[in-house]
This record gives sequence, C-alpha cells and structure tokens, in this order.
Amino acid sequence: MLKVLFSARPKAWDEYHAPLEAAFAAANLDVDLSRHHPPGEIDYIIFAPNGPVTDFAPYTRTKAVLSLWAGVETVVDNPTLTQPLCRLVDTSLTQGMVEWVTGHVLRHHLGMDAHIHGQDGIWRDQVSPPLATKRPVTILGIGALGAACGQALRDLGFPVTGWSRSAKDVPGLRCLHGDDGLREALTGAQIVILLLPQTPQTAEILNAERLALLAKGAFVINPGRGPLIDDAALLQSLNCGQIAHATLDVFRIEPLPADHPFWAHPQVTVTPHIAATTRAETAAQIIVDNIRRGETGHPFLNVVDRGLGY
Repeated sequence: MLKVLFSARPKAWDEYHAPLEAAFAAANLDVDLSRHHPPGEIDYIIFAPNGPVTDFAPYTRTKAVLSLWAGVETVVDNPTLTQPLCRLVDTSLTQGMVEWVTGHVLRHHLGMDAHIHGQDGIWRDQVSPPLATKRPVTILGIGALGAACGQALRDLGFPVTGWSRSAKDVPGLRCLHGDDGLREALTGAQIVILLLPQTPQTAEILNAERLALLAKGAFVINPGRGPLIDDAALLQSLNCGQIAHATLDVFRIEPLPADHPFWAHPQVTVTPHIAATTRAETAAQIIVDNIRRGETGHPFLNVVDRGLGY
C-alpha cells in the first residue's frame, strides 16, 4: 500500500479528501492518504506551499512532491527539496484563466466602465470602440495559461503577440523571445497581459522603461504574479496618462493591505486573486494520474526545471 501525505491547510483537506480518494479508487491504486504519516514512510507528498511541510530532508522514501498550485516560486529554491517537484497544470484552471482574461480584455476594449459607472442622465456622444483587429494585445508568458488565453483572444479577432524568455511556437500567435523580442512585443501594444512565472529574471519585468513602450492609453492586466510589475512605475504611468487602467489580481503582499494606493486609485481595479482557481475534482485526477505514472515506470508530468524556476 502506498502512503501519501497531504500537506496543506486543514480547509484544503476538507475540500480534497473525497475527490482524491475517489480518484485513487478509479485508478486502482491502493493508497493510505493521510495528513499525519511518519516522514520516513511516505511515498508521495501532495503539497501546498502554505502547508506544514517545509523541510523535505526527512522524507527519504518520497518519490515525488506533487504541488496543488500552478506556481512553485515559494518552494523551488528550498535546499532540502531534492525529490522531483511537479507543478499543477489543470484544464479547469486554464479555462478559468481564459474566461477571466477574456472578460477583462473585452471590458477595456469596449470601454464598458464608462457606461457602467456613467449613468448620470446625460446622453453623450456615441463613440464606438475599434474592432478587435485594430487592438494589438501582448501576452508576457506563453506557457499553458498564456497560450490558451492568446488563442482565445485571437479567435475573437485580436492580433496577439506572445513573449517568452526562450523561443516558443504557439499556433495563431506571433511569438517573440529574448530581450529584443520583449521590446518589440511591448512597443505599441494597447493591452498587455502578464502570465509569467515569478523568478529572479521576471521580477519587475514591466518597469518604467517598458511601460513607456506601450501605446499611450494602454491597459495592463496582471493575473500572473504581483512582483512582475514595478508598482511605483505603474502608478506614475497611470497618473500621467500613459496607462489608462490597470486590472490587477495578484500583489506582492496578499491580501492587499487596506492602505495600499491601488485600492483608492480611480484607474486601478483590484480583484482578490480569483482569476484562476484550482478545482479539487480535476486537480485530484491530475495528481493521482502522476502517482499512477510513477508507479508504472512512466515519467512524471510537469516536472519543474530547478534551473528555470518553473
């Protein structure tokens, strides 16, 4: 019998226990799933960074650490973690991100805020937005989430440029990479979406210099990671009109402190880290499938490259 440790907050155990047990049974895996196995007896760890396990050294028998989160930046550099680390790539998480990103892109593209918040009894000039084909969108980060968002926006008619640190090919998207590609991707973009992982190389990738490359009056949408943006530079760009609006779902400190200037800024929309949520039913199936692969001699899926950090 396999011993699998569930290392996450108690609330997550309540959410995941039944779906994991059902997925193990469907996969014909004989598993003892618990939150309290002795470290030396554990075959796999189902892991969340906010759970109790922080020192992986005692888990000498453990074959893999399977993250419940898509992001692994808080654990990837842990010197005690020598076991394979697998991040979560979940189709329901991807679909949720596509819906959130597409909704906010269309909101800004169509100028919906002016009508939603402008019900003052005055019939103003009828100004129509451009067609999507005239609104260039750039996505920084074209992994699973960024590629899916880019293709959905492309299907709506937006010309989409995707940028990544290394070369990628995503059907339907203009794909750029490297420093020169980043400058080209941002120059003239009217909507920028950040979906990069958090690494030392991506910290404040959207800074004052790069914000200045965007078309005047551009929109910034960040459902990726808070530190991808230089907050002070973004506020300055909003105040001078270079950026028309920023919709932010992620922040350096979460929950976002009540006195943070983003809350009160009229050109900033704060959402509480809800762009893409892991669903227990689908995540459980993905994690159990990875355990099944490990037990049948197949390579694990979505293994983190420690050198890249994701």
